[in-house]
Amino acid sequence: MVGLSAGVTIATAALLGTVVAPAQAYSPNPSASISYRDTDNCTCTLSDPFDGTYFQYDAGGYAAKIELRDASGSYISKVEFHPYDEKLWVYDTKNDGDSVYVSVYWWDASGNPHAVGPNITPTGTDAVVDYVVYNLDIAEGTPVSIDVYDGSGYSDYITSAEVVA
Repeated sequence: MVGLSAGVTIATAALLGTVVAPAQAYSPNPSASISYRDTDNCTCTLSDPFDGTYFQYDAGGYAAKIELRDASGSYISKVEFHPYDEKLWVYDTKNDGDSVYVSVYWWDASGNPHAVGPNITPTGTDAVVDYVVYNLDIAEGTPVSIDVYDGSGYSDYITSAEVVA
């Protein structure tokens, strides 16, 4: 009976491990390139190998696209802030069991930061590209900080972008 119980425990642990185990961090960290667009002068299009990026006109808005590549130069992720409707798009573009984690803060008139939700990351699937769209619902003209990490829990910092809703 002990053998069966141990076997069930090991099988359960293995199953749970595949669901909740943290992904291995990239080493070295991915390289980041950031493109900014003043959406007073948009519509703006930025190309990439997946679905491209299209920023709509938004008076007073400042958009950003963060592209991340691994040490071999392969495109692994992109993060986009769209001032129009205050949307954050986070993509995992390499089906390798790893992802990036994004935290978002907006700043009030007194200069105090306010976190928007937990870490934002796409749920990994077998799809070539996974993504999540997060509605930030931030007031127009609000400064926003976007921080990108290689590890959950705000660990292994990669880069930041400063934008305006």
